[in-house]
Amino acid sequence: MKCLGTASSHMYWTHFLYNLLDQHVNQKRTCTRIQLSQSKSMRPDRNTYDGQSSSHSHHFFGEVKEREKEKSMKMKVMENGTISSQKSFVHVKNPYLDTMDEDILYHLDLGTKTHNLPEMFGDVKFVCVGGSPNRMKAFALFMHKELGPVEGGEDIEDICAGTDRYCMFKTGPVLCISHGMGVPSISIMLHELIKLLHHARCCDVTMIRMGTSGGIGIAPGSVVITDTAVDSFFKPQFEQVILDNVVTRSTELDKELAEELFNCSKKIPNFPALIGHTMCTYDFYEGQGRLDGALCSFSRENKLDYLTRAYKAGVRNIEMESTVFAAMCRLCGLKAAVVCVTLLDRLHGDQINLSHDVLAEYQQRPQLLISNFIKKKLGLCD
Repeated sequence: MKCLGTASSHMYWTHFLYNLLDQHVNQKRTCTRIQLSQSKSMRPDRNTYDGQSSSHSHHFFGEVKEREKEKSMKMKVMENGTISSQKSFVHVKNPYLDTMDEDILYHLDLGTKTHNLPEMFGDVKFVCVGGSPNRMKAFALFMHKELGPVEGGEDIEDICAGTDRYCMFKTGPVLCISHGMGVPSISIMLHELIKLLHHARCCDVTMIRMGTSGGIGIAPGSVVITDTAVDSFFKPQFEQVILDNVVTRSTELDKELAEELFNCSKKIPNFPALIGHTMCTYDFYEGQGRLDGALCSFSRENKLDYLTRAYKAGVRNIEMESTVFAAMCRLCGLKAAVVCVTLLDRLHGDQINLSHDVLAEYQQRPQLLISNFIKKKLGLCD
């Protein structure tokens, strides 16, 4: 089919092809609409859906092959009239998931039979995660106001209120979740979060971890946008023990996303930001070379030598979650970034002695940058 020379004819055929493909995809949909009750608890006596409305209820959102076929049909027509892939879906690397009758996201108090996940989360485009439940609620409330009038009034509901492990808040296309401290806690959350995004059929999702960290050779209050997460040996890898094997996974993050965030930071007055490596450790004290823990088996000289070598390797801050976050997002096809503010320079001390007001202002810096980035991507600001 040839596109005619005029701009109006070109636009006509572009929209015609797009609508034709869209109609074909809609005809292939096999999803069953589900009536939800007010409760979101996983308790059997308060389930919102019994999963028995279809003789093939174990395929709650249609047969696996049909779903994959639908994904392959997701197309769009570009300005030049060519056709290309439209959406980037979340990939789970587990062949057993599609054979399960039900997937219970236990630590999130959600499930594929008790909740209509596509209806609840299908519009999510940005997922922001951080360690502290209070900090994530504060950020969610901040985004709630920044995004303008949305349903739900001034307050927001904790979607995971039925569990005390994590908190989750949604405002528009932004999902905010706490992940606790350390690799084990965030990895549990990420497994269930990524499955949630998969079951909800989310596409083109950007993941951002925000938090606090210890700086190396940079001033307190600096915001580090991570280009690569490294382990305690300064290597860009995450070692996952699986059964009795050690599996090594890459921890490279999306460089274009890091650059986008850095460019956004330039538009914020008096906002010190940089791109650098982030070192992830399994411990806050000995693992990070602190001299103030209950145990210390090294000298001050050992500590300074180690941190100096880390700086020379490109490390600008230290925290406890970035490697597994980067590795899992990379494997599942998710664009990801890590944005952390530094609370001290570890070359000059171990303890955080900032005043409450200064600490609060520092902690808001990643939130301010990420909110500006999200608003820009949504076309709400320049």
